[in-house]
Amino acid sequence: MAFVRAIVLGYERYGKDPSQALAQAQIAPRELARPQARVTAAQFETLSGHAMQELDDEALGWFRRRLPWGTYGMLCRASLSAPNLGVAIKRWCRHHRLLTEDIGLELTVADGLATVTIREHVALGALREFCLVSNLRFLHGYASWVIDSRVSLRSARFPFEAPPHHDAYPLMFGGELHFGAEAASYSFDERYLALPLRRDEQTLRTMLRRALPLTVLQYRRDRLLGQRVRELLRAQGRQAATAESLAVLLNVSARTLHRQLQEEGLSLQQLKDAVRHEQAAEQLRRTERPIKNIALGVGFRNEKSFSRAFRTWSGMTPGAFRRTGATGQKEGLSRGENL
Repeated sequence: MAFVRAIVLGYERYGKDPSQALAQAQIAPRELARPQARVTAAQFETLSGHAMQELDDEALGWFRRRLPWGTYGMLCRASLSAPNLGVAIKRWCRHHRLLTEDIGLELTVADGLATVTIREHVALGALREFCLVSNLRFLHGYASWVIDSRVSLRSARFPFEAPPHHDAYPLMFGGELHFGAEAASYSFDERYLALPLRRDEQTLRTMLRRALPLTVLQYRRDRLLGQRVRELLRAQGRQAATAESLAVLLNVSARTLHRQLQEEGLSLQQLKDAVRHEQAAEQLRRTERPIKNIALGVGFRNEKSFSRAFRTWSGMTPGAFRRTGATGQKEGLSRGENL
């Protein structure tokens, strides 16, 4: 309800009556005064869409100049021809400066993470929280839509203390949440930036008829999910051994994890087997550890079940693989010495 009150405040700034917008969204005015009141995503979409058109300001009063109806659609079109998501986000940030100087958006990449940050150039006043949250969600929603994949966030940061309604933030962002930060931002795996855009002008026109669901509902599909699960299985070991433990690390439910992997044509068992095979093969090639210890180390109860699984993966027993690998390494060293 805090964000509904922010929209009502936008009406006040323009000296207009919000009652028609509230009625269309089926929000009773008396609910505005209830601190713990909630609205559905559909109600918020209806209210926001009506307000943006009635006020002819898609910024809903955040900035010193209005952003007329269709402005964010123009931002989407300006990025649509980009070769990948990284270029699309950079274009969005650059073109946003042409709309307003009150805030600036920037994309930075470091240590495997891409970060979108909002810099505040003027005091945003009572609409500050709604403005910053909305602009982060606008770009996040568009980025997810344009590559047809959820951009799973590692973290999100906000330059204000946790509000009374902070329990709504995990629904909007996901990942680790930090309040009292220097600036509003979120970070995600930089590999999303290389993903190609999968939308065209026709699908954009369809999306813009109901663009707001992208900002109030999380996009489901994650095209990097398989890679992220593999990394967690490698790095976390037994702490990521079950669907439930992996789901906690990924900030999704176990059911959602299974469903999204299935959408990628994968299964959790396939990924576990692939990581086990990779780790076992590496140890067989590079160490002299007993095969029984390797079996236990990669999650098998005994050497017999490990040998059976390894034969299925590679077509040979662990012992035969070790002998073949050792021979190959010696031959490679000999060729290197001859060179």
